[in-house]
Amino acid sequence: MRPMAGLLVLATFFAACAPAAPPARIVFMSMRDGNWEIYLMNADGTGQTNLTNDPGQDTSPACSRDGRRIAFEAELEGNIDIYVMRDDGSGRTRLTDDPHEDHWPAWTPDGRIGFCSDRATRPGFCQIYVMEANGRKQTWLTDSDYSDADAVWSPDGTRIAFDSMRDGRLGIYVMNADGTGLTNLTNSAGTVPKPTVLPGGIEEIVIGSDWRQDQTPSWSPDGRRIVYESARGDNFEIYIMNADGSGEVNLTNHPAYDGTPAWSSDGRRIAFVSDRDGSMEIYVMNADGSGVKRLTANAEGSGAPEWCP
Repeated sequence: MRPMAGLLVLATFFAACAPAAPPARIVFMSMRDGNWEIYLMNADGTGQTNLTNDPGQDTSPACSRDGRRIAFEAELEGNIDIYVMRDDGSGRTRLTDDPHEDHWPAWTPDGRIGFCSDRATRPGFCQIYVMEANGRKQTWLTDSDYSDADAVWSPDGTRIAFDSMRDGRLGIYVMNADGTGLTNLTNSAGTVPKPTVLPGGIEEIVIGSDWRQDQTPSWSPDGRRIVYESARGDNFEIYIMNADGSGEVNLTNHPAYDGTPAWSSDGRRIAFVSDRDGSMEIYVMNADGSGVKRLTANAEGSGAPEWCP
């Protein structure tokens, strides 16, 4: 056997014997057991496994970049805090312990965890924080008169996308990882709905057809695009845009609610929530909006999908 041919045979042999990459999974929350709990399933909807079983609410799961740990928010000890556990539900650790509420954990590319807390502002108005994976070095990143929430780090870790009402309407913003360089990407047009006082002093908010809000961003793996949910009038759809805010495209075009999108790590698929079949369930589609497939089927509802390697 010639040397080059032998090398090719050996390369083919070792490639065949190398362990296969683990299949993609999706972590999500579900009410199927009468309480919000964290579940994990394969990307095709099979193997749905309950990871938590608590009397309090377990919500907003986020999977680490290596797929081994899941951060989530829970109300287990009289307050909503951020916890972390292994991807089999074991080894639960409480990361935040503050009398204020901490929400919406998100992993950074370097293994830290971002979250939203109202500890430095008035109750109910979250600001963005980041901490080490063990809960130490909790650092305050944003300071505004409105909530800054749903923060997600770009794949290279240099930018953070989030939603905020700091300009009067809920829109998608991006800033540098240290909190500088703030930019409004969506510049949401439309009027802000104002309450109408009904007899008896009851306030009713009527949303007009020109109302718009943009929220829950998710980066593409190459950092070039952002997918998010947007309400135009009274309907929520999933949109995609370039990372500079240009090139907006509606991916779902459906009369039902479609929201909370999450981009897969290979960039080929987007998981999202929709009630198009009667209850809030997890769906997946190709990154161009085609090939929509339902993954969960529980009348009690499911939500907050995130991809887990």
